[in-house]
Parts: sequence; structure tokens; C-alpha cells
Amino acid sequence: MLRNRKWLIVIGALSLMTLLSGCTPATQAISTAQMADSGSWWTRNVVYWFSTMLDTFADWFGGSYGLSILLLTIIVRTIILPLMIKQYKNTKAMQALQPEMKKLREKYKDDPKKQQEEMMKLYQTHQVNPLAGCLPLIVQMPIFIALYNSIYKNIEIRDHTFLGLQLGTSPSGSGHWYYYVVPVVAACTTLIQSMMMSKQQTMVGPMKGLMYIFPVMIFVMAMNFPIALPLYWIYSNIYTIVQNYFMYRNSPKPVVEEASKPKPKKGKR
Repeated sequence: MLRNRKWLIVIGALSLMTLLSGCTPATQAISTAQMADSGSWWTRNVVYWFSTMLDTFADWFGGSYGLSILLLTIIVRTIILPLMIKQYKNTKAMQALQPEMKKLREKYKDDPKKQQEEMMKLYQTHQVNPLAGCLPLIVQMPIFIALYNSIYKNIEIRDHTFLGLQLGTSPSGSGHWYYYVVPVVAACTTLIQSMMMSKQQTMVGPMKGLMYIFPVMIFVMAMNFPIALPLYWIYSNIYTIVQNYFMYRNSPKPVVEEASKPKPKKGKR
């Protein structure tokens, strides 16, 4: 069941990346007011409100959409923080159950069905949900897509310049070397975030490989997306890094089960 949970996270994350990769077509930028009259239900009822918040926050900061995106990122990530805390507590509870889970695997290693039944009883007894780790991802996906669309479609953001970078221009199409700093920072912060998580969870096989695949994907996407989008990723990654530091700084590193390690064979002399 735990392995299935991990695969659900992998599939969900990759699906999000695939979806966003397909969102790159040259969409005509419009004003926030025009979004309210859009024929698309999603744009009219969801993206419009995110775009309105970005416009409002930009007014607070003297027209700076770079700071507006930062504030909106902080607000959104703070709203979903209780879910992240719940995920953290669930992860710690799962780690505490590892010795008992190991015993059940050994006891019912020849009966997978019975093993799964006993695992479910164990989860119910200790009120642990092995799929709880998927909830933050599921909740974040529509929010992230709404943010993506509100940043990408807002004509005011596309024409705005922040720290010498035009937010509507992609690094690959800018013709300036300093634009490439943004994809590099986005990839590096993604890698740091992934490495922090890997220290708290035993990652093997595809999960461990995903830790290195994500930064590469983020870099490639950031190269082709308007600067405003990887700027949001950087803000979000930094928030997550700080969040994980305070959550996990006093947590012991998870112990890898000895049973999962192959025993060396003794050769004949």
C-alpha cells in the first residue's frame, strides 16, 4: 500500500508537468476585465479572481508584479500549510509503524492478500492513512494551474519588467544571457527541496530517480515559459525549503530496513 501511495504521487506529479508542458501554446494575453467576460468557465470564474488579486497586489507595491507574484505565492502556500503539516504528521506516524509493518511482511510473505488485510488493520488501529501524502498534491494541482493561467494570460504581467527582466519573455527567446539565471535558480531550488525531502523519506528506485528528474524538467520548462512562471516556482520552492527546514530540523533520519538490503554472499576459498 505504501508503494502504491508513492507511485500515485509520482504519477500525479508527472501528469501535472505533462499538462503544463502542453499549456505552452501562444495564448493571446488579455486584460483582467476581459477575463470576466471570457467564454471559458475556468477563466471567468477561477483565473479571473487570481488575476484580480495579482493586479491588486501590484498596485500595493507601486505596480511591481514581481512582488505581487511573491505575495500571492506566500498567501496560497500559507493557506495549504495545514495540509502540509497533516502530511508531515502522517509521515512521522508511518515511520513509527515501520517495525510492525516489517513483522507483518515477514509473517505473511507467502500470502499477499492476508498481508494487505493486516496492514489495513494496522493503519486503522493507529489512525494512519497511507494515502494522506497525496492530498496536498491533489489540492495544489488546480491552484497551481489557476496561478499559471492568471500569470500567463494577464497582459499587464507580460509587459511588466522586474529586476531588468520582462516577465512575459522566455529565456530562450530573450537573446540575453542573464535571463538564463532564472531557469538555473528554479532548477537548483527544486533540487534542494527534493534533497531535503529525501533525507526524511527512504527513497529507492523510481522515487530516487525522480528527485533528479524534476529539476531537469523544471529547467527545460523554465527556459521556454515567460519569466513570470519560473519566478513563481522559485518563490514557491524557497517557501517550501524554509517550511521543511522548520518541520524536519529536529527529526531523526529514517532508518532503512535491513531486510531491504541484499546480504553479501560468502565466497569459497
